[in-house]
Amino acid sequence: MVFKPNYNMQRAERNRAKQAKKDEKLRDKEEAAARRKAEGETGAEAVPAEGTSPGDTDAA
Repeated sequence: MVFKPNYNMQRAERNRAKQAKKDEKLRDKEEAAARRKAEGETGAEAVPAEGTSPGDTDAA
């Protein structure tokens, strides 16, 4: 016997899948932002070696 389609159940399943995908994208985006922030904090604290300035070149 063929069952009558349950459109509400199908719609709810599509909405659950869509929300799960959105949540996963948001979580990935937040993790990437946290990684960039962590890399920026470690990079900002790096001090150049003594005796050199940003404009110095050894092309003499």
